[in-house]
Formats: sequence, structure tokens, C-alpha cells
Amino acid sequence: MVLDKKVAEQTVNFLTQINAIKLNTKNPFTWTSGIKSPIYCDNRLVLSYPKIREFIANSISQIIKNNYGNDISIAGVATGAIAMGIMIAERLNLPYAYVRPEPKGHGLKNQIEGNIKKNSSVVVIEDLISTGKSSLNAINALKSDGYNVMGMISIFSYDFEFAYKKFSSENITVNSLADYNTLVEIIQSKGDLNDEEISRLKKWREDPKTWG
Repeated sequence: MVLDKKVAEQTVNFLTQINAIKLNTKNPFTWTSGIKSPIYCDNRLVLSYPKIREFIANSISQIIKNNYGNDISIAGVATGAIAMGIMIAERLNLPYAYVRPEPKGHGLKNQIEGNIKKNSSVVVIEDLISTGKSSLNAINALKSDGYNVMGMISIFSYDFEFAYKKFSSENITVNSLADYNTLVEIIQSKGDLNDEEISRLKKWREDPKTWG
């Protein structure tokens, strides 16, 4: 869910400005899962632009202040949200850790890297929410280790209904700075794509698995 429309619009403008969001309705991208997608989003590019990364970090920090207080820890999802999570934890002066996709195969075999207090409340930072699989993997790793996951905040979300149902079943509140709906609205208002292309973008979000 997007909490602030102006922040959402500015986030989309920044992401498209640096080509972190790429659109192609005629020659779609293929995800690892096999889903054909008209959008490719690489929010790690944000880190290369001081003004934009400052805006993103400050905006997410403000959401955390407003909704979760300061008796929490921050966890970033590897690898895309590790750096942004650190920036946010630094601004809020909070403990930080990051979560690997799976435990290391050597050494201490950690999945959660860091030393945040056991049984503490955690807000998870994600760069992008798509199907929710990797995000929920990180959340469940934290839960299994005894942490109370308060919620997740991402830079961008594709707004899939089936993904939000997964989060809801785990009682996880999810917020994003910007989402797919905001992106399509901005593109439509600018007239960058014709009506047929806009229609294809909207239909993809409704049923991505059969769209291609």
C-alpha cells in the first residue's frame, strides 16, 4: 500500500529518470519464474545517485518513525536492500542486520547476518516486491529465529493481489513508496504510450501468469 501519493509520484519519476524502471509491452522481459513482464525494475541503481538515494532513505525512515516508533531493529533483504537498509538504520540510529536467501553453506551457516537483540521487533526493508516469494522467505527466516516482524517497506511494488494475500496470511503489513498503479497513471497522464499499450500494462498486473 502507498501511504503518500506525492512521495509515490516523485519516487516513480526518479526511478524512470535513472532508467531503474524499464517498460516494453511488445518485447517483454522474462522472469526466472517464466512470467512474461512488460516491466523490469532494478532499484539498486538508486545507490549511484546521491539525491535520489537520499530521498528514498529519508522517505522510508519517515514511514518507520510514523508507524513503528524507535523500539525496533531494521533488517534488509539480500541483496537488493542491504545498502538501503543500512542507510535507513543509520538515520534512525537503530540496530541492523540483513537476511540471506538461504543459510550459508560454510562457516557459521548464518542466514541472518548481524547481532540484533533476540525476540526484538523488526521492520524489514525490501527494494522490490513482486510475487512476494523472496520477501516472505526473509520474513519467515526472521520469525523462525524468534523475531517479531512488524512489517515490510519497499521502494516499489508490482501490486499483485496474490502477493498481498500471502503477506496478509502471515499478518504482515506491507507499505511501498511507489507502486505499479502509480507508474501506469503517470505514463497515461503524460501520453507516453497509446491506449492499447496502457491496456496491456493494466491487464498484466491483473493476471501476469497468462499475460505473455
